[in-house]
Amino acid sequence: SYHPANGHATMGGKRSDKFKPSQADGVLSAEKEHYQKTSFEDVPLHTACLTYLGFYLLMILGYINQLLFVPKVATEKARDGYVTLYDAFESFYSRYVYRRVRDCWNRPICSVPGDELVLKDRVTDDYGWSFRFTGTETRCLNLGSYNYLGFASATGRCADESEQRARERGLAYCSSRCELGNTQLHIDLERLTARCCGVEDAIVFGMGFATNALNLPALLGPKCLVVSDEKNHASIILGLRLSGATTKVFKHNSMKDLERVLRNGVCYGNPKDGGKPYKKILILVEGIFSMEGSIVRLPEIIALKKKYKAYLYLDEAHSIGSMGPNGRGVVDYFGADPKDVDILMGTFTKSFGSAGGYIAGSKKLIDFLRANSHAHCYAGSISPPIVQQIYTSMSIIMGEDGTNIGRNKIQQLARNTRYFRRRLAQIGVITYGHEDSPVVPMLVYLFSKIGAVIRTLTTRHIAVVGAGFPATPIMEGRIRFCLSAAHTKEQLDYALDVIDDVSENLGLKYSRKPRDPNPIEY
Repeated sequence: SYHPANGHATMGGKRSDKFKPSQADGVLSAEKEHYQKTSFEDVPLHTACLTYLGFYLLMILGYINQLLFVPKVATEKARDGYVTLYDAFESFYSRYVYRRVRDCWNRPICSVPGDELVLKDRVTDDYGWSFRFTGTETRCLNLGSYNYLGFASATGRCADESEQRARERGLAYCSSRCELGNTQLHIDLERLTARCCGVEDAIVFGMGFATNALNLPALLGPKCLVVSDEKNHASIILGLRLSGATTKVFKHNSMKDLERVLRNGVCYGNPKDGGKPYKKILILVEGIFSMEGSIVRLPEIIALKKKYKAYLYLDEAHSIGSMGPNGRGVVDYFGADPKDVDILMGTFTKSFGSAGGYIAGSKKLIDFLRANSHAHCYAGSISPPIVQQIYTSMSIIMGEDGTNIGRNKIQQLARNTRYFRRRLAQIGVITYGHEDSPVVPMLVYLFSKIGAVIRTLTTRHIAVVGAGFPATPIMEGRIRFCLSAAHTKEQLDYALDVIDDVSENLGLKYSRKPRDPNPIEY
């Protein structure tokens, strides 16, 4: 049997011939079929009442604490005539609400984030104001990192070739691509990325967040309309704010609401410009939504894009590599034509086990970005070992290394995802998202339960990530599991047994759906 403290176990469990990863099922155009594959439940009324009550109780206790005790933080001095540097509520929230569960975040690790990782143990002697290291370490099963295909490793072909590249070319070019930081390595990577995405050209950047935040302002202006999903990532939101474009938000994955916003934008034009038509209308969505675990309804969005003559920007940060029979994202998953998506964006920080991001599309689009993107013209170019890690892992995913390693990893991730989600449903917890999404949010609702679950799982040698307000709505505190092709069945079974036990003890089995009494086949 597997236990994180004892190291690895061999792959076990009989694989059922009945199970086929549904990523090759083809186009899922029917709304009913999409929702059959998506998990969602409303919060029970008594849980909602307890969640609000618990949160506001924390706030009240925080205000009392603030009145009676001097906080152990630096304060602004000699600032007469200046506006306060920090927002008062944000300062209060971080000191008296977040501090109570601060030990559950920003946890240092001292290993590669593979199927397992090593936490560097720390304790607090002053209720979360500060921490000190104990000198000990804890090996845990890693269910929190975005290592979808298991390429985040210190051994193997990717690591060996990256090490060799660092010895040959050093660790940095100390220049932007437009000056002295452009090499054949970068050009080869861009050509490979374009082939992977099935488009004419691509451009790569050194930071995934900046790929959105610094390229959207180059593509949009004040006379443009952006129709954005309400669950889009912070990098997208920042990029839209910097662009000055008019942004209209539609309900998450709701095609009816998306069409309403598009129709109004076309019919009424830009109210800031006397009702004149917008210069361009851009639909902006993600492939896999990182907090919800849901998958974009791409075929329907492409149909609406064509109907209203809008552009489509697709953020495949979490889906490139992890979705589709060939690992080429949600476009591959739905069997769509890549040319129907005007701007394909993705990151190298997840499935590729590296850093950076890309934008892919027509040659005209990429040439424009090479001349106008701040992320290309001013930021330092990607370092040699990072470029090599991306190139090698992408070649493996595409099968250009002459092996089936990439395809096996894609299939293993799909199998792990479906098995893990079905077992969680059998346990009776509420999860969000699509059944083929490797991002699996488990709802715990109460703020205090986020900390309780993370701490308890850590004592059982399982490392997970929690998310609560303001990253999520007050009512939707959750534990977010991220699955990997590196996980074995024994590891998943161990985690699921512990989750079942913890859920029973902490009262997390909120689901009212009927449970499958039959064993879940792997």
